[in-house]
Amino acid sequence: MAFPKARLLVVTGFLAACQLTGGQNVDPGSPFAPTGRVNAADSVDGLIVGHRLMAAGEFELAMKAYLRAAAEQGPTVDVLSAIGSCNLKLGRLGQAETMLRRAIEADETFVPAWNNLGVVLMEKGEVGEASRVFQTAFALDSGQSDSIRENLRRALAKLKNPAYVEPETYNYDLVRRGNGEYLLLSTP
Repeated sequence: MAFPKARLLVVTGFLAACQLTGGQNVDPGSPFAPTGRVNAADSVDGLIVGHRLMAAGEFELAMKAYLRAAAEQGPTVDVLSAIGSCNLKLGRLGQAETMLRRAIEADETFVPAWNNLGVVLMEKGEVGEASRVFQTAFALDSGQSDSIRENLRRALAKLKNPAYVEPETYNYDLVRRGNGEYLLLSTP
């Protein structure tokens, strides 16, 4: 039985596609993402990716990046604080509080974890504890961060006057990016 030319071309093309060629050559100028396994040396730090995604408002993707960082680096204070901050942005206050408390257990001097824990407690309506947490963050930071000072001021105002209403535009998170460098994320 003779194959028509079209069938012969299809079969030949299929067999050529199944042939092992040693992988695809990646063109650095190509707009398409490379496929295959990524070497650990070639990958970007999950914390850096997560921080960038948080800044872009992509909180679910940031969580995935932070969880990848946790798998690669272990539960460091940076990773725990980042996961807690991301949970805060996603509205998962219980999970955020748990992660931030774990970060503080790992390093009691880590200012971003204290500040973000205060933000979580304010969201939960636990103003008394939040003001104490902000005081700790403020003391550890030596009063250098205006955002922590503002968080403390608002918590104390709310503590003194429970009827105090915060403006809708106020919402700060402090995320650590490396050695002593802080990235302040604010959402209007």
